[in-house]
Amino acid sequence: MQDENALIERISGRLLREPQPFDAGAGMLPDWVPEVPHNRPPVHAAVLIALVRRADGLSILYTERSPELRSHSGQIAFPGGKVDPTDIDAADAALREAWEEVRLDRSSARVLGYLPLYYTGTNYLITPVVAVVEPRAPFVPNPSEVRSVFEVPLSYLMAPGGFTTFRIQRNGREHSTWQIEHSGLVIWGITANLTRRFHDLALAPEGG
Repeated sequence: MQDENALIERISGRLLREPQPFDAGAGMLPDWVPEVPHNRPPVHAAVLIALVRRADGLSILYTERSPELRSHSGQIAFPGGKVDPTDIDAADAALREAWEEVRLDRSSARVLGYLPLYYTGTNYLITPVVAVVEPRAPFVPNPSEVRSVFEVPLSYLMAPGGFTTFRIQRNGREHSTWQIEHSGLVIWGITANLTRRFHDLALAPEGG
């Protein structure tokens, strides 16, 4: 437990204290550039990187999206979605979505901080919210949005070989993303890229 608390403190110390503001004039590039530029401002969204405390150590919570959804059906994701006008901030949005998707009670979560903004080629501007969660009840997937819920041990992500790369063709160009294979499921795309960013910024050892 002492080592676990030390790791949480180390992670917290490497995160942003407040969500990164978006500067439209700063020229932030998306993870891939569409052939036709977007003609509207990016959609603000938030995801929750939940560090779940279990008896055998910390793990990260993921969802398998429902195959009935219009977009990204069946893919692996973090709980999250668009930031609504009624949300106080990105953390409020991420925790609201986590409750709606998997019944993660916000009172069991302690927000540690934020990762830098992630801009997608589909014009979403994502704020990753990192929180440590001590669940008081099982996570229950909302069947209209989530097919299943699972966790990947932090030790697995921190071990050599936890990440591989995945290549995809888009508009005649080849792009690569990070990929994580665990328990027969494959995490790739935005979710794997955000996981890798979390690894590099918050989990990697000093000087690593």
